[in-house]
Parts: sequence; structure tokens; C-alpha cells
Amino acid sequence: MLNRNHEIGGYLELERNRLPLLHEGALALNCGRNALRYLLEQRHISSLLLPAFLCDTVRTVCRDISCRTYSVGQDFLPRFPEPLEEEWLYVVNYYGQLSPAFLSSLRQRYPRLIIDNAQAYFEPPLPDTDTLYTCRKFFGVPDGAFLYTNAPSRHLERAESFSHMRHILGRFERSGSEFFAESSENNDRFASEPVMAMSALTDNLLRGIDYAYAERQRRENFITLSSLFAGKNLLSVREVPGPFAYPLLLENGMELKKRLAAEKIYIPTLWPELSALPSGSTERCLAENILPLPVDQRYNADDMRYMASKITNLL
Repeated sequence: MLNRNHEIGGYLELERNRLPLLHEGALALNCGRNALRYLLEQRHISSLLLPAFLCDTVRTVCRDISCRTYSVGQDFLPRFPEPLEEEWLYVVNYYGQLSPAFLSSLRQRYPRLIIDNAQAYFEPPLPDTDTLYTCRKFFGVPDGAFLYTNAPSRHLERAESFSHMRHILGRFERSGSEFFAESSENNDRFASEPVMAMSALTDNLLRGIDYAYAERQRRENFITLSSLFAGKNLLSVREVPGPFAYPLLLENGMELKKRLAAEKIYIPTLWPELSALPSGSTERCLAENILPLPVDQRYNADDMRYMASKITNLL
């Protein structure tokens, strides 16, 4: 029997895309922070060990449970105390730089492990390991996240995204700076959104993406920047599948970001709230001075060389 709202005829909407999702078998949710919130609720997690190098959104999700923090080195590897027996361990795969072998070794030592692959969309999940992914960091969609888990499931209402598309559609035909405020407003809305299933619109947009092309272009752009900044980058970075960005660590990274913005090269400070940490802390240094250079599928090697030349000239 057809849904009473089912319509026949009238004007056409977006085409229905039918390509497979990259994370087809995962639980599709409305945003990354709600993927974590879902885990906390369904697994009844009351104690969590978090990295100090972390965005405030994760801390906000975890504000009602007991949390300790551990430090992260310049190699992005965690330096944590032994978790308590009932404590869960939350590990962020920064820029995808934590190798599958390292993560697998963690999984063997700490069964209560949550891997945050928000910056490693193309990295496959480990078997039987709670792993979350965020779509907006890699593709032009207004929301969306994937969660791999065998935690007990529950019914979720489906989110709607049609009213949150203007900044994405606008940037397609105009400049990003014109719609930056609306993009920020879209980010802010997730603070109050409940856990919901991914919207039909976001699901449809994700089914129209050529993932092989996106992965290849990101990887080639990353390799180009690695070559151009050999000997200049204070980080030692490895090639990863479909990288989120090329993390370039320089001593005066914060000042360079401001000067690059005048050249219409916009490099974010991912977690500006970490500037409140002590001045000598590794986490503050990484947050302030890493330039997450864009390598996404919009760009090619010529774009990378242009951006690198601008940075080199400013140095």
C-alpha cells in the first residue's frame, strides 16, 4: 500500500543516485558528534579516556560522563596511562596518520576502543571495533556520519537536510566567502540536534560520488605537497588513502594562515579552543601551527604548486 503522501506527477526533484556508498554497511546518522552520542547511550559508557588534542564538540558530548585526558605527541601517537578496567579509550586518527597496524595493536590491548576516523574517511574500519566517520569533512554535503558498531540498535527518526543546503549550492555557483557565515551556522546547528538517521537528501548526494576519483585525486595532491615541502615540514607524514589534508607544521603557522587568507587561500585552525592550553604544550603547538592544506578532489597538481609557492614566498 502506498504512503498517503506519495505523489505522482508534478515538477521533478533531484535525480535519484544509485551508486553504492563507501560505508554501505555502517549505521548512517545525521552527524559525527551524534555517532559518539549514540555509542555512549547504547553501550552505557560512563567513563572515557580522551586525548587532550581534541575538539570541544567531543568534550561537550561527553560532559555527563567521567573523563580523563591523555597527551598526544608530535607524531600524533597517544601517550596514555593504562585505562581503568571499566574505562573506554577514545583514539583520534589525526589526518589518517595512525597506521592500521598500530590501531590493530591498540584493539588487541584495549577491547573497549572507539576509533574516530573523522579525518580518515577512506580508511577501512577494524573488525568488531566501534569506528565513526564524518561526511562533511570530505564531500559537499550538509551533514551525515557513519558508525560501525555491534552495539544494540534502536529506531531513529530520519533527519531532513533540504533547508541546510544553501551554503553548498551557493558555493557551487559563487565564492565560498560569500556563504561562509551560513556554513558556520550549519556547523552550529548540530549542538542541539538529537541523534537521528541520515537524511534521504544526504544519502542521495553521497550515492552520486565517484569515490575512486576522489581518493585518487586526494592522494596525488598529498604526494605533490609532500614533495614540495620535503625538508620544510616539521612533521614526518606518511601517504594515506584519500587523505583529509596535508598537515604542514611550521614554527609560525598561525601567522602564515592570516597572511594566506589575504591571498584567498583559506587554511583553518581546526581546534582554536586549544590556544587556551599552556604555551609550551604539544597540543597547543599542533593546533596553532599545523596548516591543514587542502588536497581534496576539487584540485590538481597545478593548484598544489600554486599554493606551495605562495607559502614558500611568505616564508
